Amino acid sequence: MFHFKIIKKSKKSLARIGIIKTSHGIIHTPAFVPVATQAVIKGAVEPDDLKKIGVEVIFANTYHLHLRPGEKIIKKQGGLHKFMNFNGVIMTDSGGFQAFSLGWGIEHNVGKIANIFPEEIRGRNNQAPKNKNKLAIITEEGVRFRSHIDGKEIFLTPEKSIAIQQKLGADIIFAFDECTSPLHNKEYTASALERTHRWAIRSLKAKTSPKQALYGIVQGGAYKDLRQKSAKFISNLDFDGIAIGGSLGKSKSEMLKILKWVVPLLKKKHPRHLLGIGSLEDIKNCIKLGIDTFDCVWPTRLARNGALLTENGRIIILNSRFKNDKNPIEKNCFCHTCQNYSRAYLRHLFQTKEMLGARLATIHNLHFTNKFFKTIRNDIINGKI
Repeated sequence: MFHFKIIKKSKKSLARIGIIKTSHGIIHTPAFVPVATQAVIKGAVEPDDLKKIGVEVIFANTYHLHLRPGEKIIKKQGGLHKFMNFNGVIMTDSGGFQAFSLGWGIEHNVGKIANIFPEEIRGRNNQAPKNKNKLAIITEEGVRFRSHIDGKEIFLTPEKSIAIQQKLGADIIFAFDECTSPLHNKEYTASALERTHRWAIRSLKAKTSPKQALYGIVQGGAYKDLRQKSAKFISNLDFDGIAIGGSLGKSKSEMLKILKWVVPLLKKKHPRHLLGIGSLEDIKNCIKLGIDTFDCVWPTRLARNGALLTENGRIIILNSRFKNDKNPIEKNCFCHTCQNYSRAYLRHLFQTKEMLGARLATIHNLHFTNKFFKTIRNDIINGKI
């Protein structure tokens, strides 16, 4: 069971309000998808916490769950929903990003989140340092991984990726793709694009579960003709939704330019997902360009490092000025953390490295992010976006 319905379109931009229906619930779009890499939101946040916050969908990692505990064990437990006691919508990636992060990401010294935009990293040049051994090698058939846990060799193909995701039992799964580096030249990016298209067809053929929706992934790096070629090709295949992945250029402005190339070529009936982007200052611009859902570790990673989101920007809770602060993180916030704990107590938890600190900070940042998206949906409805 999968259905996407557009409720309202903005008259001022490509922003839109929609509902994605699945067998485990609905997603009100635009929506943020917190990342639960190992079938858990880092920071000791429980599914009951997510429910209270209003989180409707999470994003789990196929590659890591294949390594531990293994998809067979999860299937015997009744699938991811029962395994982690989460009764909302679950997405799983294909393992394609790990092929990048453990392969070219190591060789090019380009990581995820902000590092995906190398021109915005102070002191970085565009030369690819080759001082580390890659843990993933890409072939036409698939990707040969060397496990970062025990060194065991794993060969992941489109067929195997889909088989793993079907055993995990997620509501929305992704086609296996090759995610290129921002430092790849056009020749390599074009070659990887054709391989991604062949893998997309193989992924579609491998899917047998009618209960799961399958998203195709648009690649092509920062090259306009390649991105548009991929958008047309993937959009015309029998996918249930479309994701935009891979290198999104060498700056955030270039990312927006890429979306302007791609989104108008996608079919309006498909929900559109942007992979790996979660900074709130970027998200609003991406929503205006027609993106429906986003996944990223950004708000939870910030929380674990003591950076808390507020209407007036981030605060670093370990700052000495919060030592005697009786106020909550934000006075008008109704999250569990702000309703029960002071900045002084949170600072104490982080200073003493108590696990509760990361948990309370994560609850707040997810609540803040969820509230941010609710505001955006209301603004679209009221014609402000």
